[in-house]
Amino acid sequence: MRALVQRIAQAEVAIGEDVIGKSGPGLLILVCAMQGDDAAIATSLAAKIAKLRVFKDEGGKMNRALLDTGGSALVVSQFTLAADTRRGNRPGFSAAATPTEGEALYIAFADALQAQGIGVETGSFGADMQVSLVNDGPVTIWLDTDAT
Repeated sequence: MRALVQRIAQAEVAIGEDVIGKSGPGLLILVCAMQGDDAAIATSLAAKIAKLRVFKDEGGKMNRALLDTGGSALVVSQFTLAADTRRGNRPGFSAAATPTEGEALYIAFADALQAQGIGVETGSFGADMQVSLVNDGPVTIWLDTDAT
């Protein structure tokens, strides 16, 4: 799985005029299931992100995790994280999981993050959404389970 994690003051996701999920302060997590991923990978990634020390401690150092801060997470599916741009100018997305597998793993990831004790709101899988955020820091971290 791939995830782009952003520390946020606030974020929201909307479909048209309807806000369907929001968070803040905490994390905006854009997530993509890749071919070959399974529920164990989704659970492992959720645990890693819950413990990712990207929040400042009393000394101003990034030593605190979402679990430590009591913050929440907005989880949004984004298959375009699977983009392959090695050939030509049009990205290819064949490395992404199928929509059926991707949705199941997206839900498994959000559920696993919530099971860690984190408040989670989500976007709508496969929908055309508008995501807005106030990035805090800015702090943006790229995670790829194939690279760890």
